[in-house]
Amino acid sequence: MSAKIRWGILGVAKIAVEKVIPAMQQGEVSEVTAIASRDAGRAASAAASLAIAKSYGSYEELLADPDIDAVYNPLPNHLHVPWSVKAAEAGKHVLCEKPIALSSAEALELIEARDRTGVKLQEAFMVRTHPQWLAVRERVREGAVGKLLGAQYVFSYFNRDPENIRNKADIGGGGLMDIGCYPITTSRFVFGEEPTRVLGLVERDPDMEIDRLTSAILDFPRGQASFICSTQMVSYQRANFFGTEGRLEVEIPFNAPSDRPCRVFHSGGDLFGGDIETLEFATCDQYTVQGDDFSRAILEDREVTTPLEDAVANMRVIEAILRSAESGCWETP
Repeated sequence: MSAKIRWGILGVAKIAVEKVIPAMQQGEVSEVTAIASRDAGRAASAAASLAIAKSYGSYEELLADPDIDAVYNPLPNHLHVPWSVKAAEAGKHVLCEKPIALSSAEALELIEARDRTGVKLQEAFMVRTHPQWLAVRERVREGAVGKLLGAQYVFSYFNRDPENIRNKADIGGGGLMDIGCYPITTSRFVFGEEPTRVLGLVERDPDMEIDRLTSAILDFPRGQASFICSTQMVSYQRANFFGTEGRLEVEIPFNAPSDRPCRVFHSGGDLFGGDIETLEFATCDQYTVQGDDFSRAILEDREVTTPLEDAVANMRVIEAILRSAESGCWETP
């Protein structure tokens, strides 16, 4: 195997061509060598604009390329599992966009494919390797806020375009699957445990039927996390963690900027903010960090940072929130 992992990209999704590919091209041990689309012209155009050596007019052609070590799958949600399985069966390691599946049962299919083929397969939650989130978890573990009792999140944007894949209910659209999954994964990450029960409240778009406004409470053994997410609300995001002796506030928790430092604010409890310590993290691109982390797992033949079992657990929480919204009761993941 070469000193760099050679990546192939399945599809020309906006997140791939605008964010992930340019970031991965800056990686120390990642090299994007091919891109595929069901439209050969679109693949060729993307390859030309991004200086990618090879383009293919089908996903199958890319998977058959022996010079590709790993695949990034940014396809629409309903295509995550089938094409990740096909990539694994072709001997390619797979980094698949979140949510990795439409259900926990589907996610279990990926574990079976991973174990059967021996490849590495991971859900692409870039926040799990960002320095600011590693620091938040470490500070909580060190007792910087005392005993962690609560976490609170907001994540929202406005998009009512019926042609946007995020607004198509039948292929896994909606706020909870698109952005609500972030408060779920990061609260589990920081608390270091699984919620024992959850409560959910959902408002659906009357025309598109996707959840456009979702709130949830996650009850952990150590404390509670709550969040509100919306696809039809003013763009905003914030994450707060509260303990018996202090709090941490993540300024831009999920779409962390790649052109300036990220900041986390630590307060010991002064209501007027006179004691706030600003933790500043050097400018980085979280997609570069994520890509190189996965590439190193391949090169070093080590476990991936976030195993598929974690993806299954996250999907089970999502499912429980949706069940709770229907039943009006607490539900167990």
